[in-house]
Amino acid sequence: MEALINAFSKGNLEGVDDIKFVFSDRKNAPGINKAQSAGIQTIVLPKMKDETKPEYENRMLDAIREYEVDIIVLAGFMKILSPVFLSGFKGRILNIHPSILPAFKGVDAQKQAFDYGVKISGCTVHFVDDTLDGGPVILQKVVEREDDDTPETFKNKILEQEHKLLVEAVSIVATGSYEIRDRFVLIKRRK
Repeated sequence: MEALINAFSKGNLEGVDDIKFVFSDRKNAPGINKAQSAGIQTIVLPKMKDETKPEYENRMLDAIREYEVDIIVLAGFMKILSPVFLSGFKGRILNIHPSILPAFKGVDAQKQAFDYGVKISGCTVHFVDDTLDGGPVILQKVVEREDDDTPETFKNKILEQEHKLLVEAVSIVATGSYEIRDRFVLIKRRK
């Protein structure tokens, strides 16, 4: 999220006219303070105790409806969205994942990769569908694991690439510089 805000403030987020809001289900999420500091509207909407997932996602939709967004980016939003939410934004929700999907899905992907002993991992930006980290891949970046890497240094190397890749992927989607054939996302040359 912070990488997107920084790129936008420098004019380096092609096709994006405005960052309408930053949403969180946690009031103490670090991104909320960062967004507010950047002058971006924030929405904090915790899930209520006995609320079902569809009820919560309908409240989410109600909370963001007025913003008329074109693209939603899940940068740190660690919830699996159901068809209730996804149906309103089909093909317009992106996520960043810290592995070369389909390897090491879910949480702690960098640690999973490190513990597995991989020589390379990386990051993936993909469209979100109703599967866990399973939507069509927009971009991927490989990161090599060096012999002296620790779990923390490996994670940081991947994170550095995530920031660059997410900005590039959002620009591709925002400018319509892609098409999807089956599951394959073809990137059109941009000028």
